[in-house]
Amino acid sequence: MVIAAATSVLLSLFLQSPPSASQTSAPQTPSTAAPAEAAKIPQIRLQRLWTKAKLTRPVQVVARPDSPNLLYAVEQAGRVVELDLSNAEHEGRLVLDLTGPVHDKFNEQGLLSLAFHPRFAETRQVFVWYTARKSGKDPAREVLARLTMAADGTIDPATHEVLLTVEDPEWNHNGGTVLFGPDGMMYVSSGDGGSGNDPWGNGQNTNTLLGCIMRIDVDRTADGKLYAIPSDNPFVGKPAAKPEMYAYGLRNVWRMSFDRKTGELYAGDVGQNAFEEIDIIVKGGNYGWRPREGFHATNGVPDASEASERFIEPIAEYPHNDGVSVTGGFVYRGSEYPSLAGVYLYADYAFGTFWGLRAEGGVLKSQPKVVMTKRGFCPASFGEANDGTLFVCGTSPGADGPGMIFKIVAAD
Repeated sequence: MVIAAATSVLLSLFLQSPPSASQTSAPQTPSTAAPAEAAKIPQIRLQRLWTKAKLTRPVQVVARPDSPNLLYAVEQAGRVVELDLSNAEHEGRLVLDLTGPVHDKFNEQGLLSLAFHPRFAETRQVFVWYTARKSGKDPAREVLARLTMAADGTIDPATHEVLLTVEDPEWNHNGGTVLFGPDGMMYVSSGDGGSGNDPWGNGQNTNTLLGCIMRIDVDRTADGKLYAIPSDNPFVGKPAAKPEMYAYGLRNVWRMSFDRKTGELYAGDVGQNAFEEIDIIVKGGNYGWRPREGFHATNGVPDASEASERFIEPIAEYPHNDGVSVTGGFVYRGSEYPSLAGVYLYADYAFGTFWGLRAEGGVLKSQPKVVMTKRGFCPASFGEANDGTLFVCGTSPGADGPGMIFKIVAAD
């Protein structure tokens, strides 16, 4: 399993020693803050949780809005396991088995994301993003679906309702984050359609739902759809543009999150052959793929471009000698570790390297710093509890090793 693989050689890198902090090159992004103004970024460590829980390829850990103790591990094959923070011995409870419609033959396919409705206590609604196989008249596709949780805490597959599908030309680059913003709208990331170097040009095409971030209203219906388009979406009413689109020019956003204090949307966009990047997503933004990869013209494509006003540059990048598949994270806003407050944490899936950075108003304030390396651990996704505590899930060692969930702890 390689959740957001940048290259076909990723499997061979799982057990490679990650670079040390001194070896890891910082992105060539100028900091606008003087050194004395840049707050310290602490080292972190991982505290293992639920050692008795037998998890298989967990790709996300999600908090339930109406409970301080319940977390949900999303398994790539199509299962969701409930875990109780108040019980260190908890072995997990299977609450959803969606392995029927979920297609996970290849390593970037499967059940990729889950989100609870922000008014979950009222609606009981759960949303999922997964890949589905070609069947009859239906093409291979990415699916956004809604389900309902029963009173006993299980999620009934019979309530499965497809809201949106995106045709999927290749097996890879399926994006895969669904979440709600502070505005109550749903945001969904999709990949560029797969293969390599975006052969269809989807990244710069506003008339496709590939290679973008969508924004929809799942509390209303309109125009024959089971959702509505927010009237302030940037491409509403524009010719040759999908009104669901919120931002584009993205290759394969693997994990995005809102800073619960500032409302900014951070995204980790997996690179092609040279650079991984972190973006702050804004309404209508064009993030440069495929002409741009990180801060650079993309090598080997006819429309490669130097920096341009057309494109929004990332706030950070790292080259492929430091890692090959970025896992976007969260800004820490918990109260337990004040030294971590305001630090955006992210990682590389293949190398097990973790970084922290600080940004304000979309501008990098402190250069990325390696805050930990965990050799042999593949960090697939970060998660955030209701109180701001951060977690990370993944497998160790290698893609098909045992699934693990850790709490992130400040080490200094």
